[in-house]
Amino acid sequence: MRGRVHTIGLRELIFNLQDFYLLSYRASLGIIRRPFYIKDTIEQMDYAGAGSFFIVVLISLFVGMALSLQISAELSTLGLKMYTGKIVGISIIRELGPVVVAVVYAGRVGSGIASELGSMVLGHQVDTLRVFGVDPTRKLVTPRIVSALLMLPVLTIIGDAVSLLGGYYIAVNVAHQSGTFYWSSIREVLDFENVFSGILKPFVFGYLIANICCFMGLSTQGGAVGMRRSTTRAVVYSMIVIVITDFVLTRALLYILGFSV
Repeated sequence: MRGRVHTIGLRELIFNLQDFYLLSYRASLGIIRRPFYIKDTIEQMDYAGAGSFFIVVLISLFVGMALSLQISAELSTLGLKMYTGKIVGISIIRELGPVVVAVVYAGRVGSGIASELGSMVLGHQVDTLRVFGVDPTRKLVTPRIVSALLMLPVLTIIGDAVSLLGGYYIAVNVAHQSGTFYWSSIREVLDFENVFSGILKPFVFGYLIANICCFMGLSTQGGAVGMRRSTTRAVVYSMIVIVITDFVLTRALLYILGFSV
């Protein structure tokens, strides 16, 4: 009996992965094939970008301040406080900035995507689109993917800048370091390798978050309880995928860019 349950669970997982890949494929084709839903895309960009601006700035500010404070405290015991700016810059640009903003994006925008699409499924609005000859994937999923691909990198750049400003405030006013030396250290880490790594990750994270949350929303069943389950799964799965993908990308980029570990 237990073996049969495991078989059914594995079969369901395989079917869900198949449906997810097919949805991602069809939605990705919608980026380059007509019809283009420009108005829907702009609305999603406004919701994802402008709507997330304040929370991204707030969280990034305190992440940068906390990181700078912790690093300054640790390096001061070794007499190496002058390296605070460099370590903070590398940490934020390569790792913390993209991951933190992606997690915030998944929590705010991803949950909204899943709940919105879930309510449309339960209200039979998706079926209505099919009746009128409109492809729900092109109409609903593609604009959200395009929005994530465009807005998450922008939010990441803003978050990185705010985090570095927060680190500057702590380094100068709390750790009593030179502000000029701090920014010169930041300029040193703004090379191709670090910037490329920090810009590539948001594109990958945004694509994955949008696809996962759209799939979970369109898979909603079972009324209000089903919507709650879909929204929770969308956020949880997105965060898990962000962390795993970050490790894989970091390892691959270190190898490609010639860093020895």
